[in-house]
Amino acid sequence: MTVLGHPRSWSCQCLPVLILLLGTGHGPGVEGVTHYKLGDPVILYVNKVGPYHNPQETYHYYQLPVCSPEKIRHKSLSLGEVLDGDRMAESLYKIRFRENAEKRVLCHMQLSSAQVEQLRQAIEELYYFEFVVDDLPIRGFVGYMEESGFLPHSHKIGLWTHLDFHLEFHGDRIIFANVSVRDVKPHSLDGLRADEFLGLTHTYSVRWSETSVERRSDRRRGDDGGFFPRTLEIHWLSIINSMVLVFLLVGFVAVILMRVLRNDLARYNLDEETSSGGSSDDFDQGDNGWKIIHTDVFRFPPYRGLLCAVLGVGAQFLALGTGIIVMALLGMFSVHRHGAINSAAILLYALTCCISGYVSSHFYRQIGGERWVQSEWGVTGVSLLLLTLLPAVPFFLTWSVVNSVHWANGSTQALPATTILLLLTVWLLVGFPLTVIGGIFGKNNASPFDAPCRTKNIAREIPPQPWYKSTVIHMTVGGFLPFSAISVELYYIFATVWGREQYTLYGILFFVFAILLSVGACISIALTYFQLSGEDYRWWWRSVLSVGSTGLFIFLYSVFYYARRSNMSGAVQTVEFFGYSLLTGYVFFLMLGTISFFSSLKFIRYIYVNLKMD
Repeated sequence: MTVLGHPRSWSCQCLPVLILLLGTGHGPGVEGVTHYKLGDPVILYVNKVGPYHNPQETYHYYQLPVCSPEKIRHKSLSLGEVLDGDRMAESLYKIRFRENAEKRVLCHMQLSSAQVEQLRQAIEELYYFEFVVDDLPIRGFVGYMEESGFLPHSHKIGLWTHLDFHLEFHGDRIIFANVSVRDVKPHSLDGLRADEFLGLTHTYSVRWSETSVERRSDRRRGDDGGFFPRTLEIHWLSIINSMVLVFLLVGFVAVILMRVLRNDLARYNLDEETSSGGSSDDFDQGDNGWKIIHTDVFRFPPYRGLLCAVLGVGAQFLALGTGIIVMALLGMFSVHRHGAINSAAILLYALTCCISGYVSSHFYRQIGGERWVQSEWGVTGVSLLLLTLLPAVPFFLTWSVVNSVHWANGSTQALPATTILLLLTVWLLVGFPLTVIGGIFGKNNASPFDAPCRTKNIAREIPPQPWYKSTVIHMTVGGFLPFSAISVELYYIFATVWGREQYTLYGILFFVFAILLSVGACISIALTYFQLSGEDYRWWWRSVLSVGSTGLFIFLYSVFYYARRSNMSGAVQTVEFFGYSLLTGYVFFLMLGTISFFSSLKFIRYIYVNLKMD
């Protein structure tokens, strides 16, 4: 639903970049606790409203016809909070520390028929509101809807005009906050004529109680009074099942591959000794398998500049993902701090740009590239522009479409101009310079490629390959097996990002992430060996595509999740879900493609170094 009107102008204070990234006055995960004295005012901020089943579709609370001050004053927010769609503004609620209040009048309103219809539409779409008290979110539904019977059919819509606030304190700190309408009757919005006005009086009550809980973190994580269902628990059976399957798969690949390799090396080295008296051409004519292509296996691939850019950006995202999980394991993200993980992701992305520059230019120089700054699309030349645009273009295009849809519908998920300028400034002042610096260090520290086999000038003809050794089959096998290792955990991640859960099982997530990388490396080695056994030496790009295709399976899973595991609907939620799901698949393609390539390169070096050749 498009709520009438747009949020009123607000500004985000322009603090230094890194301080804004980490949050206004707090670092990621640092709990901002305020100490109060008896009777001190407690500010309640109104934040946002939105459909219950569309978590990413949110609007400013004051876009609804509700009680609002004449001059709206917004709270200064951190970058992570803005990215999370928060738009906190001071409310008319008067709350004082440890002072109860009963049936206090908030405001009197006269609503037109259009405003009543706007509220009716919001209630029918199960709109909920979010308030914030001392960094504690409190949520409730805007109104009440009741449908009963087929004959006669009744459809009743009611608006909650009274809210009961329950706050718990320990000493001079607020520990818990909640809102309830349990003992309240809704005000009916039915039967209003088109030219009639509806008079409403909004009231509220405040009740304080003391608790023995000393810290917010001692309460159950994500406790919001039961407004959102909590089903996220440690799923040991599924994790053990994934572990068993993964260990069997890795063990099978390792044992079989090592036995086959040992036999191949023994046979090739024995043949080399018995045929040492003959010519090398006669030997090549009588041999087959991966040894016969030793003069072509290290032949550099086409589009080497693009390949190095893919590897550099993939290494950057690997570092970014690992850093986020490690920070979560160290307890740096608190469920009471809005947007902390978003701030950390932006900061880490900017800082890890040096990794992409270093890896891409270092490897490009190793494989014979010279024009590492200039742009040359072809077999030579890696460009810093290409390295920069590889992640930036898909992200910018997707964000442009999603942000435009949010902006057209008045959603708070649309980033304001100040935030866009801030992100651009971070990239120009931190990200891009670090990419250049990393590229310079990578180029200067690059050593020769040092291939164990000499490459001939004329490429060997590749024999026809059976269908099961085609690129499509390798991508299917190489993508499905790593995906199967994380499919269970993927559901919980989707339920967190696109649902109402709060993910706290970071230790398990780290373990599953390690399993994903291990399986991707093993599958890549196995598929590369099968490809070389068929005398096909074009393994460079194949190794990236084979395991990188896991990103495609993740996107297909997102389609299944949207259709069968969620209740999301509407243009705003659909565009954002599929847009960012495409980006997620793209990031996994880059990460796993990088792991796959370097695993295959290490394996190929190993087998050819241990092969006796003239």
